[in-house]
Amino acid sequence: MNLQEVFQDWLMSFVDFLPKIIAAIVVFIIAIVASSFMAKWVKKIAKNKIKNVEILQLVFVITRWTLLILGAILALSIVEFDVTGFVAGLGIVGFTIGFALQDISKNFISGLLLLYRQPIHLGDRVIVKDFTGEVMEINIRDTVIKTFDGELVIIPNAQVFENPIINLTQTQYRRRSIRIGLDYGEDPERATNIFLEKINAVPGVETEPKPSILAEALGDSTLQLSATFWVDQQESNILEVHSDVVKAIKEASDEFGINLPYPIQTVRLDRGDY
Repeated sequence: MNLQEVFQDWLMSFVDFLPKIIAAIVVFIIAIVASSFMAKWVKKIAKNKIKNVEILQLVFVITRWTLLILGAILALSIVEFDVTGFVAGLGIVGFTIGFALQDISKNFISGLLLLYRQPIHLGDRVIVKDFTGEVMEINIRDTVIKTFDGELVIIPNAQVFENPIINLTQTQYRRRSIRIGLDYGEDPERATNIFLEKINAVPGVETEPKPSILAEALGDSTLQLSATFWVDQQESNILEVHSDVVKAIKEASDEFGINLPYPIQTVRLDRGDY
């Protein structure tokens, strides 16, 4: 068989196979379009029963990827591709690739778990690792936090999932503490009563649990007091209330002549004999 006959046979085979290739491409394109459309449709229907944004996003992702995978399998079967053998081969290849892509797969799985378990929600103020701020996005690969300094921090989901998460938003009441250095010459009982009266008068400070002031330590130059109070952060800005309490304590010390001294060091000089 000469080269021309080989080329003619190859060309005839290609012409016979071309409709299958075109059909497979069309099926896969339809799968891409349909998966996005169906995922949005399922998400829209789920909104009637599911109000949580993170769960809706999880439903969207699972629906879209499921339809994409089914479309890819159908397209491969049209071109008579051995899907069963390919899937079996993925067991070995996937094990090898898994080591190379373990960080990506870890973040992907962590993202699904975060969307499912929902330890944080969009808009929550959280502390994750060394970052404090508001949750802006929860994606499959990463979580985006906007710090109180206005910086956008993108944290891989594996780090979010594996580290402690402090959610500052989910609880209604939060406690705040303020340290007060009281002069040793002052009457602690009198000062405590005056400060408590002023703290209770600050808007946003909860009456239950009641504010309290306890002696914490004997400092080098002052008696260390700790004033604690609770704030309903759903009703008040906790930072503003904290600031108002600090100002109220300072105003009370000025009004009633309560000495809150600067740190003092006593230097003793001995005259030597010369």
